[in-house]
Amino acid sequence: MFSHIMIGTNDLDRAKSFYDALLATLDVPPARVDGHRIFYMTPTGIFSVSKPIDGEPATHANGGTIGFAAKSPEQADAWHAAGVTAGGTSIEDPPGVREGGAGKLYLAYLRDPDGNKICALHRMG
Repeated sequence: MFSHIMIGTNDLDRAKSFYDALLATLDVPPARVDGHRIFYMTPTGIFSVSKPIDGEPATHANGGTIGFAAKSPEQADAWHAAGVTAGGTSIEDPPGVREGGAGKLYLAYLRDPDGNKICALHRMG
């Protein structure tokens, strides 16, 4: 359904350091830098971070969340720990199992250094 997701940043170097460390836990190689943007290329899609082209400050989406697929609860925990170490902020409940209409999920939530809400999600069997 999606070809790519792009979010904004006010500090491209900081964003690259954060997402390189975070996404390495999901076996994603470091970003490719393209001027005012960085790209993480995977077989299932592209995640990108960009300085806004209109020159205005980047802001986070209120109510928005970007979810990254984790292969296991342990990988989600490593993702969360790497994100906190790299400057992210742990939010909501600690990483763990949540049950609801979508079934049993292992979730870990962070805010990146620009305030974007991100999540590692593992669907439990």
